[in-house]
Amino acid sequence: MQAAANTTQSKLGQAPTVVQPQYKPREDGSTMKALAWFGTTDVRVIDAPIPDITEPDDVIVKVTGTTICGSDLHLYHGEILALQKGDILGHEFMGVVDRVGPNVRNLSIGQRVVASFQIACGKCRYCKQKLSSFCDNTNTSSLQNYMYGTRDAGFFGYSHFTGGFPGGQAEYVRVPIGEVNLLPVPNEVPDEDALYLSDVLPTSYHCVVDTGVQEGDTVGIWGLGPIGQCCIRWAKLKGASRIIAIDQVPDRLQRAKDEGCEVIDFSKVKDITKKVHELVPGGLDVALDCGTFHEPKTLLHKGMKMLMLETDVPETANEMITSVRKMGRCGVIAAYAGFTNGFNIGALMEKGVRFIGNGQAPVHKYWKEILHDYIMTGKFDPKFMISHRVPLEDMAKLYAAFDKRVAGIEKVFVETRFSSPPSAGSPKLTRVDEWAR
Repeated sequence: MQAAANTTQSKLGQAPTVVQPQYKPREDGSTMKALAWFGTTDVRVIDAPIPDITEPDDVIVKVTGTTICGSDLHLYHGEILALQKGDILGHEFMGVVDRVGPNVRNLSIGQRVVASFQIACGKCRYCKQKLSSFCDNTNTSSLQNYMYGTRDAGFFGYSHFTGGFPGGQAEYVRVPIGEVNLLPVPNEVPDEDALYLSDVLPTSYHCVVDTGVQEGDTVGIWGLGPIGQCCIRWAKLKGASRIIAIDQVPDRLQRAKDEGCEVIDFSKVKDITKKVHELVPGGLDVALDCGTFHEPKTLLHKGMKMLMLETDVPETANEMITSVRKMGRCGVIAAYAGFTNGFNIGALMEKGVRFIGNGQAPVHKYWKEILHDYIMTGKFDPKFMISHRVPLEDMAKLYAAFDKRVAGIEKVFVETRFSSPPSAGSPKLTRVDEWAR
């Protein structure tokens, strides 16, 4: 699949952009530790060249915190198109400014910053609305343009389908157009709180806001990883009166119960729609897909995925459509990549369901609001989702452990040699071999 995607991309040529993904190595030949992809379930910590200023708007960030995301597993399993051997992964990171290009005026060396997972130009019609994930000018992928009709912004560490930019699971990262794509972090905000402004916090908040959760709504949430758990908390803050949480992992279900949710274990309840309607006669007001496309439930879709007859599965989408009330709203923040079979378009139409693809979250639209109105005021503490802290050297082992969900793993704070000690309330440093047996 990767070879075919890369060949097609090569034949289509590159779409024009205002930035280039490749970086210039430092003249002294110095290297850094970074996590790179070499094939399906084959990721390795390598020595890679440290990036230097390549374009005048660049900022080089010395990473003090990075992490692994559920959507990284799609890369790990080779399910995202146009991966190339040696690609540096990772789209969530923060750190301190190490070098700045000559055009950079509002950031200084030594300043603490967090990066958005997307790279925005700051000038196109979408960027002017802070819809940074939809930027027209930073993703070279003509393949994505061909498949979707348009392109997303370029993303850090997420294959050449999103521009081929080296990612943040590394000791240093080149951030193009740094004044736009970096947010200064106040000194009183610890790294463990600030790091997740790069993706998981804006992504979960966007799902709830974009799908229109309102005061008094009954909300169903499919998938209780970090995104789903954050959506529980955002939905409550937006006034949801009742939340039905759906997963099969006992620790996740218990965590949702502790937040006052009613839960459904889909490993025990096979007809989710029937159960939802028993709990909520008439159906949910809102359903949110915070899960994953790469784990089909039924033999039918397992077979179709194995035979490459579909890339994604419609099971959660269909459950949401049939579980909401007439004129209900379904929001999809789970990362889908391509095509699916058996989508229940009839129920969608007949019930008047508002089926909303939330898109990749526009981080720039929300990160200041989340930082100042929720984190700094104490209304939302991101540390609840951090289950482990490990060094960057363990990153390859972390992928394997994260894929198997061992030891209650959820969100992991990955430190580098530049990191500060853990802040109060955060997990202490451990090694993957200590707990991933």
